[in-house]
Order: sequence, then structure tokens, then C-alpha cells
Amino acid sequence: MKPLDRRNFLRTSTAVTGASWLPAFAARAANDPARQRACIVLWMAGGPTQTDTFDPKPGHANGGPFKSIDTAANGVRIAEHLPLVAQQMKHLAAVRSMSTKEGDHGRATLHLRTGNLPQGGIDFPTFGSLVSKERTRPDDDLPGYVSISPRGFGPGALSAGFLGSRHSPLVVGDTGGGYGGEESGGLRVENLGLPAGVSEPRADERRALLEEAEADFLASRPGIATDSHKSAYQRAVRLMKESAAKAFDLSEEKAALRDRYGRTRFGQGCLLARRLVERGVPFVEVTLGGWDTHDNNFAQVKNLCGALDPAWAALMADLKDKGLLDTTTVVWMGEFGRTPGINPRNGRDHYPGAWSVVLGGGGIVGGQVVGKTGADGMKVEERPVSVPDLLATVCHAIGIDPNKQNMSNVSRPIRIVDQAGKPVKEILA
Repeated sequence: MKPLDRRNFLRTSTAVTGASWLPAFAARAANDPARQRACIVLWMAGGPTQTDTFDPKPGHANGGPFKSIDTAANGVRIAEHLPLVAQQMKHLAAVRSMSTKEGDHGRATLHLRTGNLPQGGIDFPTFGSLVSKERTRPDDDLPGYVSISPRGFGPGALSAGFLGSRHSPLVVGDTGGGYGGEESGGLRVENLGLPAGVSEPRADERRALLEEAEADFLASRPGIATDSHKSAYQRAVRLMKESAAKAFDLSEEKAALRDRYGRTRFGQGCLLARRLVERGVPFVEVTLGGWDTHDNNFAQVKNLCGALDPAWAALMADLKDKGLLDTTTVVWMGEFGRTPGINPRNGRDHYPGAWSVVLGGGGIVGGQVVGKTGADGMKVEERPVSVPDLLATVCHAIGIDPNKQNMSNVSRPIRIVDQAGKPVKEILA
């Protein structure tokens, strides 16, 4: 074995073990008839306005200046700045009757992403981590949960909680997550490649030396921390394989397709999400930030839709073209909605009482609206849907039992979804 100096040893071992959040997943080819279902969440950080997207109120003072337009779903109308998504509504179901209580960004985000609010010292895992836990196979190269350009997530909103670090998300890109800007330099996995000047054989030698150096120490200290360290190291090495790393290489896609998604970070993030589920990753989320529109709401929403509309529509069409739409559930949501009333700054404020989410693709009957708000948008008048209801619906769509339990950090079994959750059966295929 060639000599290894301290500096290069530390550099290599840090590059490999730094990805301690890497979970594993049973990667399956898209043409595998036994392919498992996947979920892509389009997370609208800040709380998107339902009135200016999927629950327009034309003719009412609360409706604002935007018009409503027809869609591919008979009788379903949405706001004018989502014309491409409108063409995909036959694959989408709008739930206009979400009703929650949390109007604070941090608490609402935690609630939507874990299904729970803080209680009794329990370290709740985010929903993506729960999906990773259900779909993990320890010997595959790609992670079970990938978060692309996360933004606005407070403590716990990206955590695997009591499931352990192996089910934490692999974070791709920085935490900017805004709607503007080109995609260049934004979507990358840190420490994915080898250090400059280090060949694969040389890296193998270094890894072997590190494993030998750690063997006695790890053997003498069995437990969760030791197991987490070992599994993180092994998964990080597997992710560095060329076959796994290529999943994140958008240059393999045709320029015309990349243009169709939009050359924004969100657009290219949606394309990456398709590449990942195509290769068997079960849970991917892509964040579009900027929805906290207390001021100048209408100009901001128009700009946001300029990134959202082509990306989401292209994602739906691309999944269909690849034969993935029937096994991939797409969810559009944020932490709450926004006030139907318009404030003096021409903005809309936080509003958890009556808002919208949209689901489509695998396991979902599209082309419909569930729930109804009043003419002014202030209250849910039909079919209220809670956070547990929503998450139970997603579980059923992707084939996971929402009643399954995991042992928590306080030695108490916790269901994947609170037992109060009842799936929205009207939209389940």
C-alpha cells in the first residue's frame, strides 16, 4: 500500500463520512413491473395563496385582480397565471378545504411535515423520513429521501427524529430556494466526488486503511451511535459510485426538455426529482420559496407562477411520458394559506383556517375538486380536511399503512399518521 500522509487521510475520510445524513433505498429501474410507488412534494415555502392559485373568487372583493381560467378538467377553474398546469388538471385533484390552526411559520411547517406538533419530548420524524424508513434496503446506492433547495424549515422540519440519521434527507443545492435565477451551480451534492488528484484505486486504499484504523474502536463501543457512523460511511461510499452520482447529472437531459421545465432552480429541481424517482428514490421534495406575500402579493405571485407553472406542468407530462405517473404521487402544498382579504399593503397574510392543496398522479383520481369555501373564501363550507387526513391520503396513494407504528425516543410507539387521520377517499384511485 502506498504511503498516506495525515493531511490527505483527513481530507479523504472527512469527504466520505461528512454525509452522515445519507439513508439508503431499494433502487428499482423504471421499467421494473414491481416498481414501488414514489412521492414528489412541491413545497411552497411561506404559505401559498389559495385565492390566487386554486380557489379563485372572481367577482368578489377578496378575489383580487386575477382572472380565473378553464382547465382540462370539466368545470374546474383555477387562476390565470397557471395556464400550463391548467392543461394537466385531468391528472390533478384540488382539495380546497384544508383547515388547520397553526399560523406561525415554524409550528405550521413542523405540523405539515411531521403530522404532529411538539409534545412530551418526542422527536418526531418528517414525513419523508417515514417514507424512507418504509422503503429502505440497506445495500442500494441512492438515498430514500432527497430534499432539493430546502428553505424556511425550522428545527425538526428536516429531521429524521427518532428514526435516526440514516433516514435524514440528502440535501441537494443550497437553502436559497427562491423563484428566480439560473440553475447553474445551485443543484449539487456536496463532497460527492473524490478529491482532486485522487484516483478510484487510491481512494479504495484509503478507505480500507480508515476501516482498519476504526475497527477496534467501533468493536469496543457497540450501540446506536456506532451503527449510525458505520452505516453513514458505507452509504456515502456507495453514493460516490459513478452509477449513483450520475443520477444527479442534469447535463444528460436534452436541452429542449430542460428548457420546458424552465431554467430556474425550481424548474431544474423538478427535473432532478423525475430523474431520482425514475431510479427508485421513493421520496423527493422540491422547494419554491417566496410565498410569504404580506406585501405586493399579486406581483410576487405572478413571478412565482412564472417558475411554478412550466416546471410542474413539465413534471407531470414527463412522468407520463416515462411511464412513471401511475406510480408517482405529486403533492403541491405549503404550511398554510393566505387571507382571502387583501391588506393595506396589497398583500395577503397568514391564514390556516381555509386553504388548498393539490394532489395528482399515482393513486389519485384527478380532474376534480374536493371541498368548498364560501363566496368570500373565509370559511370551509364542505368537506374539511385536516393535516392527518392529508397525510393518510398520501400514505394510501403510495401504498404505505398510515397506522404502522415506530418506537419513539421516549419508548412510546407512534403511528406514521395520527389515528385521527382519515384519507380523502373521494380522490383515491
